[in-house]
Amino acid sequence: MKKKKMVPAVTITRLPVYLRYLNELARKGIPVISSHDLAELAGGNGPQLRKDLSFLGELGTRGVGYDVKELAHQISKFMGLDREQSVAIIGAGKLGTALLRYKGFAEKGFKIRAILDTDLQKVGKKINDLLINDVENLERVIKEEKIEICIITTPASEAQKVADRIVSCGISTILNFAPVSLKVSDEIVVRQIDLSVELQILSFYKTLTG
Repeated sequence: MKKKKMVPAVTITRLPVYLRYLNELARKGIPVISSHDLAELAGGNGPQLRKDLSFLGELGTRGVGYDVKELAHQISKFMGLDREQSVAIIGAGKLGTALLRYKGFAEKGFKIRAILDTDLQKVGKKINDLLINDVENLERVIKEEKIEICIITTPASEAQKVADRIVSCGISTILNFAPVSLKVSDEIVVRQIDLSVELQILSFYKTLTG
């Protein structure tokens, strides 16, 4: 665990990209790939890729390259993707329900086992055979469903309160779509996804290109 904490954040963001291309190569029946070719597919360069993979241990053969399936396995294991993980979505609005319907999560081993909301008109209804639960039952649901990761899609005004309850249940990994910065301890990992901010950034770069 200590070794993993030393891995740079930029490396962690690139490993899933390598894994995506490795899985594509495996599906095509390609057994081996060089660091240069894999880096090119991922939009990087060979030295950068080799440095990223060095955190996983001694991999690949000089002059030959990497065994595609083995490297995919090692990255999956390093990232904790070699087993199914239980996920809960808090907020059954348009975004929450869209995420629930997204098939890519299950394909990557993330099983959405619960969706919760405060709206009693939604509670008790089903989406993809999953019952919308009352957020009042959050602690019980997290325990019963053995939730490991929570996705917050609530309004900004509710997000911090929800995050506090999540953390009190022992959850240390949160994906936050609410447009507000959560105040949590350093031990809690929060990934913030704010689509409006991303569009504003794109708008700036658009001004550079005329």
